[in-house]
Formats: sequence, structure tokens, C-alpha cells
Amino acid sequence: MKKSMISIPFFLLRATTAGAALVTGLLQTFVFAHVLSPHRFSVFILVAAIGYSLWLIDFGIIKILFVRLRARFLANDKSDAVAGHATAVLQFYLALVVSGATLCFLFMAGRDTNTVREAAEFGLFFLFVALNLVWYALRNISIAVDEYVLFEVLETARRVAYFLGLGALYFGLPLLEMLLALNAVWAVVITACVRRMIERRALLALRGTVEHLRAFFRSNRVELISSGTYAASDIYLANYPYLIVPLLFGLGAPPIILDTTFKVFRGGAMVFGAVCDILVPRQTSALAERDGPTLVRATLIAAALCSIPAAVISAILIFGGDKLFALLLGKAAVMPPQTTPILIALIAANLAQMVANSVLVHNGFFKDVARMGIGVSAAMTGLGATAVLAHLDIVQFLQAYAAIYACGALASVVLTIRGPVKLAYGPMPVPQSAVN
Repeated sequence: MKKSMISIPFFLLRATTAGAALVTGLLQTFVFAHVLSPHRFSVFILVAAIGYSLWLIDFGIIKILFVRLRARFLANDKSDAVAGHATAVLQFYLALVVSGATLCFLFMAGRDTNTVREAAEFGLFFLFVALNLVWYALRNISIAVDEYVLFEVLETARRVAYFLGLGALYFGLPLLEMLLALNAVWAVVITACVRRMIERRALLALRGTVEHLRAFFRSNRVELISSGTYAASDIYLANYPYLIVPLLFGLGAPPIILDTTFKVFRGGAMVFGAVCDILVPRQTSALAERDGPTLVRATLIAAALCSIPAAVISAILIFGGDKLFALLLGKAAVMPPQTTPILIALIAANLAQMVANSVLVHNGFFKDVARMGIGVSAAMTGLGATAVLAHLDIVQFLQAYAAIYACGALASVVLTIRGPVKLAYGPMPVPQSAVN
């Protein structure tokens, strides 16, 4: 029976949730810019950046779990070892997120400038942001066992709740109550997803965390070095500007300009990632079957589908970017007009990188992406030093960031052609049973 290239329900749901991610990201900027003072808004941006930095702890573990769970699923393997590893990792991440939110609350409560209520708002916002790490793990686990439709239904519900929460905040709901409600929604969707993954035996009943973690690290030591290097460099590239910009230019408008630029940039990345996720099941099975034409066709389809939202976003930026940013930011900050070509360059580079890295990572080419990540991270670190020594302004910093990022994207495309594409056109591996 011929396999379909794309699951239509998955495509529609994933497109909806990805578009909602872009819209809610911009809506958050709009609401925070109009409800909070510029200084407090910039502090929330820093809290979010620290929350996202928890992803450094992932060390590439999730993608290794995806490769193992996907291979187990395609082979119709019913053993519990990999599911036990996934369960332990998920528990560990959840504990890490809760601990981070607690520390954020305690730190903010210890500052004379914050009331206990304000500290609670920062802690809850940290929790709301950091739970994306747990959700990211569940997304990959769900895709590995072809439960992507259920996941996207839950993601749609979560995004709708987020949209309503931001709207309520704008029209007068206190921030603390809004954050409590949104974290309650997190609890509901995470619980529902975990229960379904237990039914599919992608996760086990919550037990034996320490033992399963030890077993996972022992059995995947080599892959963890490469995947961890890639994951750390990826998170570093996405978050280090949030630390450099306040150091160089202070709080207030510069971090808001950076965050608004990255909201659009990351929103595009989420759309591209959604498209790539749709083709992952077909790409992984094509490589396993050494079906080169299908792998190439699926990858080109991913690139073509990504080009549609990329063109739409670019057109909006070209013809109405100034009005859009003025509406979003109000009096909080003024976006320099030079950010429009920077954003278009970042979106084009990100399209190429997301399509290429999706093929590399989901098929286990961790060493290739690790080497690429080290090179780009080193270049970005050099940019930070140059920005300090040469006294670059925010626009010059973003221009240099975009140039280095584009070089990394080109390297990813080359690695994809030389790696999985070349392998897919090779002979089928001989089964171990046939050798014996």
C-alpha cells in the first residue's frame, strides 16, 4: 500500500497552531506594551529569556528519544526500555521547570522593588514560559508514535486559551489571575497528553525515574555528546542576544526592539517547524527504506510549503511593517526601519535552516549539526565581543547577527545533501538476522 506524503488532518491542525503561535506572540507584545511600563515589560522579556534558557538542560535528549521511539514504533517493538527513558526525562524536565519558577519567585520577592504579588507574577510567567520545554518533549514523543493529531488538538485548545487570556488582560483582568488561569490550562493539556502516551506505551506509569535516567545516559552516551552540543548551540544562538543587548544598551526600548524582532523571527520559525513536522514521518520512513527520491521530494515539499508563509510575512513587513510595529509597541519603543530587511533576511535563512535541520536531526545526524553549531556559536560569540569593542548600535548588531545566521543556514543545507540525502540513495542495510 502506497504511503501518503502528508496527513491532511495533521497538516490543517499544525498549520492552525503554528499560525496561532505567531499571532499570540505578537498579541503578547501588543498587550504587554500597552498594559505594562517599558521598564517592567523589559524585565518580563528577561524573565522569559531565562525561562527559555532552561532548554540548555535538554542537551539534545529529546531528539535522541525521538529517534529511538520512532525506530521502535516503525519496527513494531513492544519493549518498555525506551518508553521508560522517555518517562524519566519528562519527569525530570517537569521538576526542573517547577524548581526554576520557584527560584524566580524567591529571587524577585527578595528585591525591595517588588511586592510579593509582583514576584508571584514573575514566577508564574517563568513557569508559563518554561513549561514549553515539557510540551516540546511531548510533541516529539507524540510524533514518534503517530499521535500528532491528538497533540495538535490539545495545542489548539491551549493557544485559544492563551489568546483569550491576553484579550482579558488587555481589557482589565489582573495579570496574576491571567497567569494562574493559563498555567491551569497547561496542567490540563499536559495531563491529557501524558495519559494518551501511556495508553500508546510511549510513556510508562510514573515510576523509576532515577533508574531510567541512568539507563538512558548509559545507552546513549555517544549520541548525547553530539546532540547536546547541537542543542546547546541552538539555544545559545536564540537567547544570548537577550543578555547582550541589555548589557550594551540597558533596559527599556532596546530589549523591546530586540524582542519584537525575535517575536516575528521566532514566529516564522514556529510556522516552518510546523511544516517540517508534517513531513517528518515520511522522511524518516523514506530514509529507513533507502528511498532517495521520496526523501528528496518530501524535503522539497517542506521547503515549498514553508515558502508560502515566508512570502506572506515578508510582504506584510515590506508594505506595512512600520504601521504594524507602531500598533504593537505604541509608546513603549520605536522600531528602526532598518529592521525590516534584517527580518526578511532572517526569515529566508531560517526557512533553509529549519528544513535542513529537520531532516538531519530527526534522522540522527547529530555529529553533523553539532559541528555546524559549534562554528556558528563561536562566530556569534565573536560578534558579542565586537559589539562591545566597536560600540555597535542595536541595528548594526542585528545586521551582523543575521549575516552569521545565514552562513549557518547554508552550512545546514550542504550537510543535509552530503548526509541523509546521499545515504537515502545507498543500498539497504543488511538485517542482523540475515548476517547471523
